[in-house]
Parts: sequence; C-alpha cells; structure tokens
Amino acid sequence: MNTNSNTYTVIYTTLVCVFVAAILAFVSQVLKPKQEANEKAETISQILTAAGFAEKAHWQEIGNAATIDFYKENLAEAYTVNAEGAQVKSLDKGKAEILSVSDLKVQNRSIKNGEGFEIPVYTFSNGTSVIPIYGAGLWGPVWGYISFDASLDNILGAYFDHESETPGLGGKIKDDPAFRAQFQGKTVDFADAKAFEIVKGGAPADKRNAIDAITGATMTSKGLDEAINNWLGAFKGYLQGRIQAQAAEAEAAAQAAAAEAEAAADNANQTAE
Repeated sequence: MNTNSNTYTVIYTTLVCVFVAAILAFVSQVLKPKQEANEKAETISQILTAAGFAEKAHWQEIGNAATIDFYKENLAEAYTVNAEGAQVKSLDKGKAEILSVSDLKVQNRSIKNGEGFEIPVYTFSNGTSVIPIYGAGLWGPVWGYISFDASLDNILGAYFDHESETPGLGGKIKDDPAFRAQFQGKTVDFADAKAFEIVKGGAPADKRNAIDAITGATMTSKGLDEAINNWLGAFKGYLQGRIQAQAAEAEAAAQAAAAEAEAAADNANQTAE
C-alpha cells in the first residue's frame, strides 16, 4: 500500500483511534470499581461529618475501608421516603448502600419539576438522623447533609461540598468550620416564609431557623439557601409526620403513666382503709 496515499492515512488514523479508544475503555472498566468505592467513601465521610462523629480530616486519615466500616457499625437504618413522608425502599446496611451525588442530582430534578421522588434518610444508633440537600451555587452544583437529633426538631450539624465555587468566598460553605457551626442548635420552621434561611447581612439573633450568609459570596449563599429549602420542602411530610408521631407517643406514654400512678394511689388508699 502506498503510505503516502489518502487511503493509507485514513485507514492508519482510524486504526490508531480504535486502538486508543479500546485502551481507554479497558482502563476505565478496570478503574471503575475503585472510583465508585472512592466516591462512596467520600459521600459516607460527609454524612458522618454532618452527624458529628468526627471532622472530615479524620475520615481521610483512617481511609476508605475504616470509614465505611464505622458507618455500617453505627447505622441503625437507612431508607428512601416520598413526598408524603412514607418509607419507600430500605437501603442495604450491609452493603453500605447510599445515594450518590449523581443520584441526588436526579432526585433534585424530580423535586424541582414536581415529579415523584425518593430521597434518603440515614438514621444512626445514637438517634441522629441525616438528610441530604442538592442545588446550584454560583459556578456549579452544591450539595451536602444536615443532621437532626432524635426529636427531628433540632439541628445538630451540617456539611457541604461544591464543584467549583470560588476559593475563599463561596468555597467557604465547605472550608469554613465557622459557617457550618452556625447550624448547630438551629431548627426548621415550616410555618415561616422559609423553613430555614441564610440571611445576607446577618440573621436576627433570636431567629432559630436562620444563620448568617457568607460575606462576599451572595450568590453561593443564595443558591445554598434555595437548595436547603427545596429539599426541606421535599422532606416536610417525613419530618412533620415523625415529629407528630413522636409527640403522640409521648402523650400516650404520659397518659399511661398518669393512669398507672392513679391506680397505684387507689390501691394504697384501699389498703389503708
């Protein structure tokens, strides 16, 4: 074959492209399990950080396997819920099954479009529950996790991440512990105009469902605020349902205790007579 001909050039170029593509596909398949394991461990470390078990650096230090083992040992249950707050699907604890960031992106689209969605709740043996959020920052997606105490009425902590927010400004949603610390001790108020608010210029000191926005990062703060409220709205049925159920259980227990005390008093009176 004439190596200077156009036909030779086309055939040679095609063969090289096919060969390179085959190598890249092979490498991708070989590395895929490790990439997925890294992504799972990263997501779990963010959930555990939001839950207050340790800071993010700790999980990086102990490695993927130990992080996942800790998660499985301390998880009570994990499942997805729908708009009504009903449990839809259990997530396999033994396999450390979670919803990835990519999964959250899909569910976020369904939430915004008013379509059916299934969003996860992670509950640990110490009573802490963690829910995710996902939305858009200034330059790309932002996501994270918010933890609640057993009553689901008090926020214990939060952890956020982003794809491309500005370092030192919007990037502080991830990098500034002081920003995340503001969530501790706050609550969610569905009776308010916003269930939770990130306030530019500073939140009122007596407002329990609001924190200060990041100075110089108005759009990132606004995007995170919107993401949190969109997902809290999606979790409203679950959160309110569980809070009401717990209140009913507490009332029933109090009534039972009162009835028991009254019966004991009656028995004591009869014995005295």
